[in-house]
Parts: sequence; C-alpha cells; structure tokens
Amino acid sequence: MPSPSPSPTHFPINSKINYYDFSILYALYSILYLMIGMLTGTIAKSERNPIVLDVHGVGYAVSVPAKLLSHLTHDSKQIFHVYTHVADDALDLYGFPSEEELFLFKLLLSVSGIGPRTALAVVDHGVREVRRAVTTSDVEFFTTIPRLGRKNAQKIIIELKSKLGSTKELDLTGDADGETKQLLEALTGMGFARSEAISAIKKLDAADKTLEQKFRHALKLLGK
Repeated sequence: MPSPSPSPTHFPINSKINYYDFSILYALYSILYLMIGMLTGTIAKSERNPIVLDVHGVGYAVSVPAKLLSHLTHDSKQIFHVYTHVADDALDLYGFPSEEELFLFKLLLSVSGIGPRTALAVVDHGVREVRRAVTTSDVEFFTTIPRLGRKNAQKIIIELKSKLGSTKELDLTGDADGETKQLLEALTGMGFARSEAISAIKKLDAADKTLEQKFRHALKLLGK
C-alpha cells in the first residue's frame, strides 16, 4: 500500500493571490484588526461621499462631513481623524478634520437609535451649534436633520447633556490655540486619559511661558 502524501507546508508559488490582491487583503486586515485612528494622504476623488483618499497608493473610501466636500481639491494633502464602523455586512470609514468633530461623532453613536450616517449629518452642522442645541434643549434644531425624528432628537439632548460633562471637553478642543492642542495630544499620547489631561491643562498658571514648561508642569500635576 503506497504511503500517504505529506501535507503541503507552504503555498505554491503560482498561487492565485497576486501582489495586488495581497495589498488589498493587507489593507483590509489593517482596518479590521489594527484599526485606523488617522489617515494622511492626497485627495483622489471628492465629488461626493465617500471621498477617496490616496495613502501611499491605496485608495481609502472615507465619508466626511458634507460641508467639507466643496473645500477639498484634487491632489491636496489632507489629514483625517478616523472612526472605523464595522457592521455585519459593511465596513465604513468616517473621517473628520478635527478631533472635536470625531469626539462628538462618537458621543452621538453612543445614543441608542443613532447610526453613523445620522451622526455624520449632525456633526455637519458644526460642533458649536450642536453643543448650543444640546445645552439649550433645542429639539427643533435636531428635527431639521434628515432621518432624525423628534423622539431621537430628545434622546440626543438628554443623553449628551450628561456625557458632555457641561461641554468642558468640547470647549477646550474647539476653542484652544495650537499650543494647547499640542500639549493635549502629547499628554494623551503618553497614556493619560483625555479628561485627566484636560483637567491638568486647565490648572496651568501664567508663569508657564513655553510649551516645555507647560508640559513639565502638567506632568507634575498628573503625578508623573
């Protein structure tokens, strides 16, 4: 009786998966398992959502706030803070030019009944306007947004009022100067919670003139 053939230990050289297919599979792997926090690339298509962002030869389909579309030009370099939405039958990327817009987008998704498309439409009205509508309980503001009825508008107001923490985080990220934002990113990059970093920054005094002095003082306040 002939001995059984040994099981193959490697894929054959003439595998049907070529280099292009492998690149696509690797990109999908990156999205699914590594996730994407930020994308930097050039605009390949921006006529409608989702836009196509060319990142080193790979085109990422990214949905962005509608008001941004008219400001995107072909081949212009852009940076987007990204949220990866994974559903049973789809995997979508949502990109925002600022961290505060992404922060608000995530808060909206935490509200039961609010999906990514509706959340994107809300963010499109601007962080400050949404913040104002939440703090003043302006239900009518939200009911003008497509796919958003009165019941869900009320849920957004009720749930976001507490989650925004009196909107202190949005106040800081939305109105802060470039140096303060750099400081916030440096602290969160070291592993501090965003709320802790914001609290420390608010406690800095006028004696801290340079970014380095502010950073050292913030670390001291954080007990590092």
